[in-house]
Amino acid sequence: MDKIRTITDRHQFIIDKLNELGKVNVQLLSEELGISEVTIRKDLKLLEDKKLLFRTHGGGTKVNPYTIDRSVSIKEQINPNEKERIALCAVKMIAQNDSVIIGSGTTTLAMAKAIQREKLLNVITSSLDISSALSQYSMIEVLQLGGQIRPSSNSAVGPYAEQILEDISCGILFLGADGIDLEKGLTTTNLLEARLNRKMMDSAQTTVVLVDSSKFGRRGLGKICDLNQIDHIITDNGISNMMLEALEELGVKVTVV
Repeated sequence: MDKIRTITDRHQFIIDKLNELGKVNVQLLSEELGISEVTIRKDLKLLEDKKLLFRTHGGGTKVNPYTIDRSVSIKEQINPNEKERIALCAVKMIAQNDSVIIGSGTTTLAMAKAIQREKLLNVITSSLDISSALSQYSMIEVLQLGGQIRPSSNSAVGPYAEQILEDISCGILFLGADGIDLEKGLTTTNLLEARLNRKMMDSAQTTVVLVDSSKFGRRGLGKICDLNQIDHIITDNGISNMMLEALEELGVKVTVV
């Protein structure tokens, strides 16, 4: 390639790559331009300040990584086949006489609907939709967390729900999320829901996150936890090899369906 002589030329090279590929990688740019990764990161910061890209872990992207709050009815239409595969994989982790917590979300709702009605279970949930799906089965005992109801997720949040969780100890927490980012961790679009999810993690021995691959590289307003606090992620085959390797290095088990 022709020698990149000025910072303006370098920035134009990065923007051209971004327009071509949709994203850029710090390491690859460093190798192609023959300059340090530190300099590339500074370039990406300057380009982000000019609103020409969004920085991500290890690079930059044209797509805004910050997710917004959307209603359950809209979320249900996003990657429904992937969510169903994730749900069917997740229910295999539930055994007879288990006690589990299920957080709100469309993928966790799909999992709840896939639970066999003849199983004897205790289910604790903040989601009104999950409670409605499971309470019709006589062998499944449902504890509905109470509090302020979020219309977009049709689920309870707040101190009353958190207080109930202080008296609970169970095996597995099945948790949804709006974003999984290597720097920002596991996030959701609502601060109260993020806080409640942390309380759920405190009450469970194992945390299993159910997310389709569109959630990777995205960030919500409220941080739930760092990624190394998650035990297991179940997702679809759209997850990148880079993300898989990074999660494995953090000690997170990942099941791809």
